[in-house]
Amino acid sequence: MKHIQTTIKDKGIKPTYQRLKILEYLIETKKHPTVEMIYNNMKRVIPTISKTTIYNTMNSFVEKGILNALSVTGTELRYDANISPHHHFLCKKCGKLYDIQTKATDFYDKKVIDGNKIDEVHVYFKGICKKCLDKGNYKN
Repeated sequence: MKHIQTTIKDKGIKPTYQRLKILEYLIETKKHPTVEMIYNNMKRVIPTISKTTIYNTMNSFVEKGILNALSVTGTELRYDANISPHHHFLCKKCGKLYDIQTKATDFYDKKVIDGNKIDEVHVYFKGICKKCLDKGNYKN
């Protein structure tokens, strides 16, 4: 918890109990949760927490570079505490979002491509995950 508190303070954000618990949850989970998922988890720990607090916290964390916001589906934002360069895979069958590691990271080091200044890089893969394939959940 001390590391989480330091991370938040170093970014100029007051480390409230709610913010600490939210970031702790995001670091521990690998599910790339939505605000709704975070809220449902946090209300078990902090019954008085509001969705507004979650939204405001997520916005602050993304703005300060503590989290990445992912818009893979185009209909929802998911959050990722892993801010190192990596890619994501979305299963079109079960909806789970996974971190994947590939060797296709050459462009992460580029600051300019064809005269365009690069601020962010997002690479998403979509398909059917191994678990759904193993369950036979996919028909051509």
